[in-house]
Amino acid sequence: MLVLVRHGQSESNAAGKLSGRQDPPLTDIGACQAELVGRLLARERAQSQSPRAVRLVASPLRRARATAELIGFALGESQVTVEEALVELDYGRLEGLRPSQVPAETWAAWRADASWRPEGGESLAELHERVSSWCEEIAEEAASTDVVAVSHVSPIKAAAAWAVGAGPELSWRLSLGVAAITRISTSPLLLQSFGETAHLSRESRS
Repeated sequence: MLVLVRHGQSESNAAGKLSGRQDPPLTDIGACQAELVGRLLARERAQSQSPRAVRLVASPLRRARATAELIGFALGESQVTVEEALVELDYGRLEGLRPSQVPAETWAAWRADASWRPEGGESLAELHERVSSWCEEIAEEAASTDVVAVSHVSPIKAAAAWAVGAGPELSWRLSLGVAAITRISTSPLLLQSFGETAHLSRESRS
């Protein structure tokens, strides 16, 4: 199983800013969210009659690595492999802006053409290609191992699109919260869930 986790809340998320390759840390809330993800995955593992081996991978950005480390603590897995393919979309000159500060014509161009890229940044088509390639590479391992991959909103949307055979334009029709879990079976290929957040509820903290 490929278990994709969006990192917990970062300082940029809390400020409502676009944060691609910028590297802000988790907030205290984000760290708590990461712990809740780990607690859920550990509980599921303990309840399984035949738990599978676990491998942790993460985007190189510290908000993802910190989330992965907290999940690993709950799972008893200390090794986190950094995977460059899981890094967030590069927003180029749009980095650090709030969505309301991005001109309407820019949003229109972005939504109309998956190959459009912000100045100095990356297109959704390019993101989709790198994430899809990684998913293809990891698919065989994920058929027998639980690969827990901590990434960002855009790469996880791209992975979901890969799973259902859709193109990068699907990204605009998906919403994914911080610390949300997405599960992809790779044998057979099936999007089992997208954007789970029930583990973040007050009841899940008990």
